[in-house]
Amino acid sequence: MSKTKNGVAIVTGASTGIGRVTAQALQNAGFRVFGTGRRAAAERTDGVTMLTCDVTDDASVTKLVDEVLSKAGRIDLLVNNAGIGLLGGAEESSIAQAQALFDVNVFGVLRMTNAVLPTMHRQGVGRIINVSSVLGLVPAPYNALYASTKHAIEGYSESLDHELRTLGIRVVLVEPGVTRTAFEENITKPDQPLPIYEVVRDRMAALMRKFIETGDAPDIVADAVVKAATTATPRRRYTAGKQAGQVRFLRRFLPESMVDKSIRKFNELPV
Repeated sequence: MSKTKNGVAIVTGASTGIGRVTAQALQNAGFRVFGTGRRAAAERTDGVTMLTCDVTDDASVTKLVDEVLSKAGRIDLLVNNAGIGLLGGAEESSIAQAQALFDVNVFGVLRMTNAVLPTMHRQGVGRIINVSSVLGLVPAPYNALYASTKHAIEGYSESLDHELRTLGIRVVLVEPGVTRTAFEENITKPDQPLPIYEVVRDRMAALMRKFIETGDAPDIVADAVVKAATTATPRRRYTAGKQAGQVRFLRRFLPESMVDKSIRKFNELPV
């Protein structure tokens, strides 16, 4: 898919943060962009058309795709960015809370993807970019359930790309590191907190705030998405930022024991 003013893109979770910056970057790159949010948004002045969509609701997703097709006639690019976080010990979350997390971060991606694929099949061309995370590559203590959703997206995306590649459609992963957004402020807390985890959980929350304050700008992720969207032959995955590249190198080339020690050191846990 070449960069063209005729290209139509959907970016989920575009109200704030990475999604908002990415939508604008794609618009600047020549795409006609439709951004989504769970609630009705004010009209934007950067050329991005905002529409309401709840990725956990089948009818809402279908309505969104129908609306984009009625306005633009085609869909060339889908950026699955909508997601939520969850910080706490894995056993501190009920099954219902874990399911709600997966419903947004995993099944929301599946709903959106399945909804746009019939159009891309008719066109014979399309690209799907799934915003994953470096936590889809490495363990993440006190983020076990969130990391699990990103590991799921990694496996789904790579497998789906093999299925669709011969049909003119590519699926690409973008893997940010820690990014300066309001993600931490909106992160979900466990619904069954246990006293045994309280001290470390609070320390992990403070660490996350510190990491976010010094993290990458959202523009770095947006630039990676634009590159993945516009290059003629995309790579399977794009890390976004220096930290993300370091984590990928760590996972691919270092012995498991060294990775284990590095993860514990990074998270200030006893080695």
